[in-house]
Amino acid sequence: MKTLTSIVCLKTVPDPEGPASAFEVQPEEKRVLAKGIPPVINPYDENALELALRLKDRWGGRIVAINASGKPAAAVLKKALAVGVDDLILVEDPAFDDLTSEAAARVLCAAVEKVGEYDLILTGRQSADWDSAQTGLLLAEMLAIPAINLVKGAEILEGRVEAENLRRIGFETVRASLPALLTVSSEAGELRMPSIKAVLEARKKPLTKWTVQDLVLDVSALRTRNIVSLSAPPSTARQCAFIEGGSAEEKGENLALRLRQDGLI
Repeated sequence: MKTLTSIVCLKTVPDPEGPASAFEVQPEEKRVLAKGIPPVINPYDENALELALRLKDRWGGRIVAINASGKPAAAVLKKALAVGVDDLILVEDPAFDDLTSEAAARVLCAAVEKVGEYDLILTGRQSADWDSAQTGLLLAEMLAIPAINLVKGAEILEGRVEAENLRRIGFETVRASLPALLTVSSEAGELRMPSIKAVLEARKKPLTKWTVQDLVLDVSALRTRNIVSLSAPPSTARQCAFIEGGSAEEKGENLALRLRQDGLI
């Protein structure tokens, strides 16, 4: 079998582990700001990267990681180089900020076509910010290649990929001819931890930066998210009251009176 070339699409998102209190909803501007939460690689994209690394461990080859973003993200994405990615391509332009799933797929499609030959494209099943779960499948449609959704594992056969596709109960084995696209779920496993040495070496590794001018892409056709209205979620604040009383009976009576006072009974 010829050398396997895999492309992994990575997106940066506010850390999903951050507290809800760090997210500020701005109804008038129709946006949500994450304050004090560092960006991270989308966890599902890390699952996709881990699967790509396992395929490389077994069959060799080369991994290219692509990120399309409206803001600089090199510091976060160099983690991909630390775990074993061979080439990291950052497609940066303010026009790529807050794109719809379809527009993001168009940008990634242009980047993939510029990369050239490939065997596999791997994306996360969805992103942790919008949870649309559309970009990967739209990308496959634009590239006119087969796609297997919700993958938890895969193997390479002669000219084909055999993947385990998650179902509501269990999974099924699906085969597709190469090149193909896989959207990878968390069941594929967490991304391996890089060594300190690998992290330090990744900081020195070169990466590739492209802009709109480097891609065959009509920026005017890219649509951003059109939010009709946005409001903060209902308050979850709670108050605790201690019911006093000299005996259990008195406490029970005072509790009933307080519940009636608050209109709960």
